[in-house]
Amino acid sequence: MKKIGITLITALVGGAVAIGGYKLFESKQAEQMSFEEKQNVYYASNPLPEMLSSTGNPDFTEAAAAVSPGVVHIRVTMTSRGNQRGGQGSPFDMFEEFFGMPQQRRQSRPQQAMASGSGVMISNDGYIVTNNHVVEDADKIEVKLTNQRTYEAKVIGRDPDFDLALIKINATKLPFVKFGDSDNVRIGEWVLAVGYPLSLQSTVTAGIVSAKGRQIGILGEQQQSPYGYRQQQEEPIARTAVESFIQTDAVINKGNSGGALVNARGELIGINAAIASPTGVYAGYGFAIPVNLVKKIVDDFKEFGTVQRGYVGVSFREVDEQIREKYNIDDVQGLFVLDVVEDGAAASSGIKKGDIITKVEGKTVISSSDLQERVARLSPGDKVKVTYKRDGKEKDVTLTLKGLEAKAKEEAAGSNKSATEIFNKLGASFKPASAAQKKQYDISSGVVVTQVHREGIFGYFGVERGLIVTHVNGKPVNNVDQVESALGDTKRNIVRITGVSENGTVEFNFPIEY
Repeated sequence: MKKIGITLITALVGGAVAIGGYKLFESKQAEQMSFEEKQNVYYASNPLPEMLSSTGNPDFTEAAAAVSPGVVHIRVTMTSRGNQRGGQGSPFDMFEEFFGMPQQRRQSRPQQAMASGSGVMISNDGYIVTNNHVVEDADKIEVKLTNQRTYEAKVIGRDPDFDLALIKINATKLPFVKFGDSDNVRIGEWVLAVGYPLSLQSTVTAGIVSAKGRQIGILGEQQQSPYGYRQQQEEPIARTAVESFIQTDAVINKGNSGGALVNARGELIGINAAIASPTGVYAGYGFAIPVNLVKKIVDDFKEFGTVQRGYVGVSFREVDEQIREKYNIDDVQGLFVLDVVEDGAAASSGIKKGDIITKVEGKTVISSSDLQERVARLSPGDKVKVTYKRDGKEKDVTLTLKGLEAKAKEEAAGSNKSATEIFNKLGASFKPASAAQKKQYDISSGVVVTQVHREGIFGYFGVERGLIVTHVNGKPVNNVDQVESALGDTKRNIVRITGVSENGTVEFNFPIEY
């Protein structure tokens, strides 16, 4: 009997170890998945209910019930630094209006200000996608759920060229919104906008998709090419805004920014980003960033801390009457190549000045957004099929996209004492150091600085990208959560950073002012 008892106990212990090992393996596997892959695993076991009424008409009650818990209210505290965006008056110059901060209210002297927007939870462990303009100037970010719980959030990554940001709260088992497929969105189909407009609680409005691939010039100069050159100029540029909005007449107002645009099945098809209005409030035209672009950007933020962009390497202009007359061509659509980047992806494939890009991945190019969004979903080293016309004959080529060194282009500042706020105030993005890097520098811990923002502490003190931070306040760090946790031990308003680089070991003592 004793032997049997011992055998049974051994079996139970062995089973527990096996289950624990499996759970650990499962956790590591999940960490390596993209957000879409993790959602697919979840919804394979938890399918969405059928969202049609018995008459076959869309039933918005089911979609609203499925989505609303996963859309959050974002409240930020910021330091207003005066009007930095230039003049006003354009019906599309409405980030401040849409976000709840009219330009004319900005003061010349720094002062604390409050604003709010929306965000969409995309995983059950606290990752939230929102607009860059919602959090770009934030000193403190608070997220309030529909169950009235409030959390501080940290910025994982953000990019003004896409007007997207990924933030994270420290919580688990959260509701989130299922990704849809924005490529399958049809003009005229029913959609819902979910968010927190005009300081109201969670609000759902309905409308239809009015148009796709809209460019409204809100993210940057309309004369910018999305592939490394200014149109009709020859100097390379690093800031390259991407616009290919889904247009909708669902009611969107100030505070909806960063909220969800979903189809009648409750699937996320876009992140609400802007409205076109002469008054700053709803006038019938709202714009959302397609979710198929969002998926790529948030995965980059999570893995690298910044967007990994691939470039075609051409300067172009949409074919119009002026182009047809100037270059004596008969084509009525496509992108006329004004110039190519030497040794760029296009030049390497044989595309030359004067060619007309007519298709991308077999899809006819009507406007620049057709090429812009498709390429923006890809990374350096990815391949894309492009069709171009020369001397009246079309030719297919496969381009291998090349990277463009990104410049430090973000701002960060802070003025409060929590670990999350200090993290945001550092003005940097991080990713875990690889095993090879740890072996190279003979270190057991480390995160790599992937981005340094001009007005953050790292930028002010000259900390460069590529530094491997091994310890924060004396604690070893291997990921962004550990960095934030270690910042909670900041003593006498001094953050101590230890790191290594090719120049050897470095130590910094950063004063945090309040």
